[in-house]
Amino acid sequence: MFRMNIILASASPRRKELLAMITPDFEVICSDVDESSITADSPKQLAQALAKAKCMAVAQQYPEKVVIGCDTVVEKDGRVYGKPKNEQDAVQMLQTLSGASHEVHTGVCIAKGTKVVCFAASSTVRFYPLSDEQIAEYVKSGEPFDKAGGYGIQGGAALFCEGIEGCYYNIMGFPVSRVARALQEIL
Repeated sequence: MFRMNIILASASPRRKELLAMITPDFEVICSDVDESSITADSPKQLAQALAKAKCMAVAQQYPEKVVIGCDTVVEKDGRVYGKPKNEQDAVQMLQTLSGASHEVHTGVCIAKGTKVVCFAASSTVRFYPLSDEQIAEYVKSGEPFDKAGGYGIQGGAALFCEGIEGCYYNIMGFPVSRVARALQEIL
């Protein structure tokens, strides 16, 4: 466990839960970054660029503290799937992911003063084929709406998952072991 003043630049309850596996010493301060203004050459680079923007926005205000910014995107066939805008968007995302593999990229940026470590972790997820009824029931649960790709692997979508390759926690939006190692670099 790390003992240091850490700021998590994310309101995600999943990231808070997972950071607590590394250290109990952190606070949450969300950035006010306009995500729509950030672009990149690939979905993986986009996740990292978003994480860096969020981290640096908060780190400028607290240079003496360790700041962690994260962002997760789901990619299928080169297309980025963020958080669904509405029920129809969630249904379309899940239909696209049904019976296929997709990538989950989580960008992470950790900064303390002038030290900055950034990376993006990737995992592959394969879903079983989903029926329209399964998708409708899941969307009705409300679970898809605050999650990239419209699903939470740690929730009801666990029933959809045929298999994963890579870090499970990365799919939740916080690659715990990679973050712990990056924190060692910052210290």
